[in-house]
Amino acid sequence: MSETSTTGDPRHPTSDPSVFFAPTEFAPAEGDTTTTATQRTGAEGVDAGVGLTALLVAAARAIETHRHDSLARDVYAEHFVRAAPVCADWPVSIQQVPDGDDNPLWGRFARYFGLRTRVLDDFLHRAVGTGVRQAVLLGAGLDTRAFRLDLPSDCVVFEIDRAGVLAFKEQVLKDLSAAPKAKRVPVPVDLRADWVTALTSVGFDPAAPSVWLAEGLLFYLPGPAETYLIDTVDRLTTGGSALAFEAKLEKDLLAYRDSSIYTATREQIGIDLLDLFDRGPRPDSAGDLAAKGWSTSVHTPFDFTRQRGRGPLPEPNDALEGNRWVFAHKTRS
Repeated sequence: MSETSTTGDPRHPTSDPSVFFAPTEFAPAEGDTTTTATQRTGAEGVDAGVGLTALLVAAARAIETHRHDSLARDVYAEHFVRAAPVCADWPVSIQQVPDGDDNPLWGRFARYFGLRTRVLDDFLHRAVGTGVRQAVLLGAGLDTRAFRLDLPSDCVVFEIDRAGVLAFKEQVLKDLSAAPKAKRVPVPVDLRADWVTALTSVGFDPAAPSVWLAEGLLFYLPGPAETYLIDTVDRLTTGGSALAFEAKLEKDLLAYRDSSIYTATREQIGIDLLDLFDRGPRPDSAGDLAAKGWSTSVHTPFDFTRQRGRGPLPEPNDALEGNRWVFAHKTRS
């Protein structure tokens, strides 16, 4: 992949991002004769591979929304699920799950996604409360924070993801006559391409504070790609900015292949997360940010389960035990 050289512009990394990403990271392999997403469902980009996980998270958010003790509400989530035929039989409420909360996928794992959604909602709200008016969602997927959160009208939410994913989301929201509460700016670009130029060309200002969310993204990236992404966010931010992301510890992921969560996800909806996750060495991105002058804190999901009084609890052979939620703030000069 070629792109215009950006050497000399401090807003842009000097390396081609494509060299850090596996060639098939977000796309079918060359020569794949499987019917395309568009041919199958008309929902290009969201019914196969990593794109399908966006629908998994949407279903989880829908289930969370309908709980009596909901941690987060997303009234749009179930509409994404129903708009994609590939997941037409997925539940959108816990009442539709025969074994309810005992189901590892739609019970425990879905509650994990609900908790993660709430924690990052709160993180975004806190950043906006300090005066930040730019939010960047990396690998935005079917995120609807621009629509469902009470954000200031002068706040701009930049949603970076592949064109097919954003087009699917756009159509569903248009059919619902949904109106964003903040200014929403879709940025249709693959993270393997020059997304920095795409972002700055639609109004993102690196000189103004910003808040960044990388929700459920880094698991899929090779280690060098994660480092590139973190370094790029550092280059594009000024003091007063904030970043939240989800990471995994340096562990043998295959050791959890038989965990209840991964097994249920494979067997019930045909998504093998371990085949999608990158299993190479992981960088210490929290440590790298600290070395660059950011203040960082690292938590387990279970920290927030205890704080909120609901959410997943640890269990034997737990696929969630290696997950870490990282919160970083760039010191004002």
